[in-house]
Amino acid sequence: MENQRLFLFLALGAVLFLLWSAWQEDYGRRPIPQRSEQTGAPAQTGEVAGNTPTELRQQGGLLEPGEPIRVVTDLFNIEISTSGGDIRSAKLLRHDVSTNNPAPYVLLRDQGQPLFVAQVGLKAKEGPAPNTRPEFQTKKNAYRLAAGEQKLVVPLTWKGANGVTVTRRYIFHRGEYVIHMEQEVRNNSGAPWSAYQYVQLLRGGTVQKSGFAQQVTYTGGVIYSPEEKYQKISFDDMREQPVNRVIKNGWAAMVQHYFLAAWVPPSGKTERYYSRLVNTGQDQFILGMSSPWQTIQPGQSGKFQSRLYLGPKDQQRLASVTTGLELTVDYGIFTVIARPMFIVLSWIHSVVGNWGWAIILLTVLIKLVFYKPSEASYRSMARMRKLQPRMQQLKERFGDDRQRMNQELMDLYKREKVNPLGGCLPIVIQIPVFIALYWVLLESVELRQAPFMLWLNDLSAPDPYYVLPIIMGLTMLAQQRLNPMPMDPIQQKIMLFMPIVFTGFFLFFPAGLVLYYTVNNSLSILQQWLIIRRIEKTETKQVNVKKVV
Repeated sequence: MENQRLFLFLALGAVLFLLWSAWQEDYGRRPIPQRSEQTGAPAQTGEVAGNTPTELRQQGGLLEPGEPIRVVTDLFNIEISTSGGDIRSAKLLRHDVSTNNPAPYVLLRDQGQPLFVAQVGLKAKEGPAPNTRPEFQTKKNAYRLAAGEQKLVVPLTWKGANGVTVTRRYIFHRGEYVIHMEQEVRNNSGAPWSAYQYVQLLRGGTVQKSGFAQQVTYTGGVIYSPEEKYQKISFDDMREQPVNRVIKNGWAAMVQHYFLAAWVPPSGKTERYYSRLVNTGQDQFILGMSSPWQTIQPGQSGKFQSRLYLGPKDQQRLASVTTGLELTVDYGIFTVIARPMFIVLSWIHSVVGNWGWAIILLTVLIKLVFYKPSEASYRSMARMRKLQPRMQQLKERFGDDRQRMNQELMDLYKREKVNPLGGCLPIVIQIPVFIALYWVLLESVELRQAPFMLWLNDLSAPDPYYVLPIIMGLTMLAQQRLNPMPMDPIQQKIMLFMPIVFTGFFLFFPAGLVLYYTVNNSLSILQQWLIIRRIEKTETKQVNVKKVV
């Protein structure tokens, strides 16, 4: 019995340890792998080492001001600056700041914290180019996607003194968070003109995080390559060792809780990826990529292209943009469990139309999957509970001789065919499922501000009135009443204290996770109570049969 309770205590402690380990994996600081320059890079690739296109000409820590070009679509309210042609502001019209603030969520901004801007430029081998914050011209200062229109093109023009003209177009499509960007170069000079394109994300590394969920989720850079797949490049990584890699069919992004911005080059293109700390005082970082050199002959035209995703971490949308972009929905080391779990949860939601009820039904399914192991666990606990009076007698008889007492306990277990660890192993099996569901509920933007019922209007946020965590704590306490208590007084106090400890932790957990655990506990109590009743009835019948005989 002593070993059983100790094992159970360690299993419960493992929940907290694994949760903390998962948080630290994203939130903690990691050593940076030393990267050597990759061989075999094509000679025509735009060289950025020692010549990174990060000349921002900042004034007082802010980007050089320009005239705003306002763009409104069904999904965006965007501002593009004539200075550099950057996207300086991006508001997501279908995502509110919070349940209490219906204003559109601001993803990109050039004012306030954190600074977050999408930039584009061309760097020529010789002569002028729209590189160091050039001034663009535009025919209008406001564009709107009209009702019935599926496409909106916003053109900006730069004219160089050498006869080279660049027309940059941002192309928006209805219902899409992907912005197509192309730069058409017309060479009216008398000589060939060679340049490469760079696209980059400028972001402040000092982020004001509010709320428990934001504190434990990753904010920083990400690059993807077919060889190394999804790789986080934190702000500390960028500060200590800049990225300088050549990647084919990759992408680069700055991610945060629920949302991201990502530059995606054309398929099949090889680009050089780089990062830089560009403003130490303001703690500002750049992550971007540069294209191969392209030479445009006199009288000819050429194009540079890329795509920019600005929006939520919607897995279905992300997977349709490019390979691996859905990995920005980061479920950590339990992705192999969490991703199928989210698929099932989404399917249930498509049927019932409410994420709260979807979580409840998913809990029932998980309970059915673990029904047999749980049944064995509860049977073992019920038998241990019946043996408690006899175990207490052994303690009183051999309490001073611990070795003899343990031997007598083992003999008792053997005679009664009881496994003292039988009630603990199923709990350990379910720990990865619990942690995986934690990350599903924390990372999935689909559950952001998702209402359930009554006062629960956001399943991704903690219960504002702490009602659900308290109910969960009561279910833990009720479940303990059905389990055999340890004989050791100290262990008894520890086990009685566990519901209080877990309730304290769950006060800050997403309400969706607390809902899962509350329903799971309630189902466990019902299952355990039925098993105890069944065992008691069986034993009563056996006793009656013996009396008759």
